[in-house]
Amino acid sequence: MEGFTCFFRPIYIPIDLEIIKSILVKDFGHFVNHGVYVNEQVDPLTGNLFNLEDGKWKNLRTKLTPAFTSGKLKMMFQTMLACSAGLENILDEYSTTGHAVDIKEILSRFTIDVIGSCAFGIDCDSLKNPESEFKTFTMKVFNRSLFTTVRQFVILLIPRHVLVKLRFKLTRRDIESFFINTVRETVEYREKHQIFRKDFMHLLLQGAVSDDEKFLAKDEEAKKDGRLSLNEIAAQCFVFFLAGFETSATTVTFALLELALNEDVQEKLRAEIQDVLEKHGEITYEAVMEMSYLDKVINENIPPFPGTPRVCTKTYRVPGTSVVIEPGTRVHIPIFGIQTDPEYYPEPDVFDPERFNEENKAKRPAFAYIPFGEGPRICIGARFGLTQSKVGLVTILRRFRVTLNEKTKTPIEHGTKTFVLEVKGGVWLNITKSIMYIFDISFQDYSLKKLNI
Repeated sequence: MEGFTCFFRPIYIPIDLEIIKSILVKDFGHFVNHGVYVNEQVDPLTGNLFNLEDGKWKNLRTKLTPAFTSGKLKMMFQTMLACSAGLENILDEYSTTGHAVDIKEILSRFTIDVIGSCAFGIDCDSLKNPESEFKTFTMKVFNRSLFTTVRQFVILLIPRHVLVKLRFKLTRRDIESFFINTVRETVEYREKHQIFRKDFMHLLLQGAVSDDEKFLAKDEEAKKDGRLSLNEIAAQCFVFFLAGFETSATTVTFALLELALNEDVQEKLRAEIQDVLEKHGEITYEAVMEMSYLDKVINENIPPFPGTPRVCTKTYRVPGTSVVIEPGTRVHIPIFGIQTDPEYYPEPDVFDPERFNEENKAKRPAFAYIPFGEGPRICIGARFGLTQSKVGLVTILRRFRVTLNEKTKTPIEHGTKTFVLEVKGGVWLNITKSIMYIFDISFQDYSLKKLNI
């Protein structure tokens, strides 16, 4: 058990896995909330599933859970897959020119397109247009500007109830206007033209919202019948967008970095991808789920968050100790520390997908691997993020071979300006067509000529 103080506020850090299990699952009722800033009236985008507390969180989680089942994910798979064509095209250009590619930047554009399509139901075209509005505003959210830094310090220094009375606003007004207006325009267009798409927005409107002809409830109507208002829908799309875009892009970036450094593993994974796709004929949801080695590679490369926050809501005695946590005390679950602990992961800095074979997983204690958190507040979009990452990696490796470019600084250093792990200086790769890809293209050209097409 450890802890520290942050501006005179005590923060408890459990390092025993059984205690972590108690906090996240067994005694969840004492630690329901994340304890982050939320003010739905003044700052509507903060009213999202991650931030909400107590009954409001529970009610919204119940409404949204059906939208994230494997069946719904399968429904959105084709929308996700459609974006992968743009990823393949842009990498094909790099393989032709021979220029090094900043793979994180390209993958960020890919995940923006995927989530923009699945969450908002619109085509962002970030892969075709690096300066698209969606990419511009997304990067503004993650930009560590003076504005962001000052407001984060304010939240740490001043009690929330004081900030609420002061009508403190965390979200920049231009970002709030962009996302809320995007949702409003999308919903009004769908309502006017009775358009139905297989995406997250459709599930919100038809499942969590209502089944009548009018998609959107006014604020007063929403409160009466339990439907979601425009601001509530916008807040959920906003957090879904932010949570899924950066983490998935980073996961695939780290995976490609390690595969470029370990070409034998890269070839083994490519062989699995080609074998499974030959069996299924194309990339399908079932085909991706069948790729067991791909699953190991992804799990080995999910960049864990530094931790997940909780705040104690009622007096709690830590099991097996004399430590008592008082209401209001913050708790930090050290996910990164757990997943880089040599006790559970020998040589944690070594890339080894076999850590995640069935035998090794069985040897590790429960809660030694919780990249998405655990318990009732586990990340609701975990399956979506994993599937998106797998589609991106399959799209790249089935056609291309990646090697490390000299612009990538080794040994790598982690950046310190973002919440999610990143590589300082970026990951720059050389992209070349795989032998099988060249063979496929040559065979197609030969067939077309033979048929005089």
